[in-house]
Amino acid sequence: MATRKTATSPSRTTRKTPSVAAKRRKATPASSTAKAGAKLPKTAPKTVPKAAAASPAATKSAPITQPAAPSGKVKKPKLVRDSFSMPKEEYAQIDALKIRSARLGHPVKKSEVLRAGVKLLLSLNDAALLSALAQIPSLKTGRPKSAK
Repeated sequence: MATRKTATSPSRTTRKTPSVAAKRRKATPASSTAKAGAKLPKTAPKTVPKAAAASPAATKSAPITQPAAPSGKVKKPKLVRDSFSMPKEEYAQIDALKIRSARLGHPVKKSEVLRAGVKLLLSLNDAALLSALAQIPSLKTGRPKSAK
């Protein structure tokens, strides 16, 4: 019996790809490899506005900060998605508040009604908040069982 050598085919060999951290280690700073006429990296420092540079007294007393966002662009707040359970009667009251608001000429969404309620609760003093929360019965947490 002759022994036969089996050659490994290129398709069977596993090739390890470098991790993201390894790729970052291999990357060199743009200043060391920059060629004449090459584009600057996107993380280039921002220039100081002329109004701030013109007043040397303001720059000495105030710490260096990033310029404010342009007045046309407002940073959107990060939104959080959540779910909760509530009695049908109270859920119907949210719809009634939406209809009432629309009749007054200011249509709102359900989330806006809830956010307005939270804002009103925040404005209450401690005694008023406790009395308002005492009027709300506690519910069993979790998803309701489906009626099959």
